[in-house]
Amino acid sequence: MRVGIVILPEDRWWAAEPKWRAAEEYGFDHAWTYDHLGWRNLVDGPWFGAVPTLTAAATVTSHIRLGTFVTSPNFRHPLPLMREVITLDDLSDGRFILGVGAGGTGYDATVFGEPELTAGQRADRFIEFTTALDGLLRIDGFDHSGEYYTVEGARNLPGAVQHPRPPLVIAANGPRTIRFAAATGDAWLTTGRNSDELESWWKGVAELSARLDEELVAAERDPATLQRHLSLDAAPVYSLTSKEAFVDAAGRAAALGFTDVVAHWPRSSSPYQGREVVLEEVADDVLPGLQERPAAE
Repeated sequence: MRVGIVILPEDRWWAAEPKWRAAEEYGFDHAWTYDHLGWRNLVDGPWFGAVPTLTAAATVTSHIRLGTFVTSPNFRHPLPLMREVITLDDLSDGRFILGVGAGGTGYDATVFGEPELTAGQRADRFIEFTTALDGLLRIDGFDHSGEYYTVEGARNLPGAVQHPRPPLVIAANGPRTIRFAAATGDAWLTTGRNSDELESWWKGVAELSARLDEELVAAERDPATLQRHLSLDAAPVYSLTSKEAFVDAAGRAAALGFTDVVAHWPRSSSPYQGREVVLEEVADDVLPGLQERPAAE
């Protein structure tokens, strides 16, 4: 099992840089940051851009994979995003992971003053956005004409370091987007279903994982070709509350067939309130064993 860590883009670089260095030194397989203009109850506080943050992170690390957790069409257009993805992949020497999602209904969706989209419309836009982005990254001189985006003869040279493009991690919890992830993604990412009760949350994760299995069968796709990522801290209990809590969460994820789990760097206040000493304990005592053990069949 691979383990990732999310570092929120809220600290000035003198404070953020040591975290990114430490994520690699601790032995995490991948490190991520949120791609938002502002996020939930942190919208009134400091917040930095994901692409410059990942660019800086690429210059102070050497082998840990780096990604967006996740970028969305709420404020992104696939054409300029393609250029940024190619640049990040180059700067990181082929370590970039492209996490994409439909985008929610929070600050990112309202700050432009445009009408709010329905859930169905957001799914439509997301599928078109990701399809266009995939084509733009793969094909030089790409054309696309859809309901939300149009590009004509878009150039993508020199192309990404990774071929045919960086891995595409599709965040999906709904039926249509899970079907899309099964057919299109290199990996699926889920946050489960919203719940205030831990066992209920895990039940929802299991149901979504089973739904993905069904869609893989329908797409006639080998399940081994699709990685499965679980955002552990979407649960009502923070995964780094204690070392024992993390071990339990990672074990349950492995039993459900997840190949990757992702936690969040502890913060001094909610969300993800915790102590960095727990992160250090997990890195020292838990990560080596998890990374040596194969994921569940």
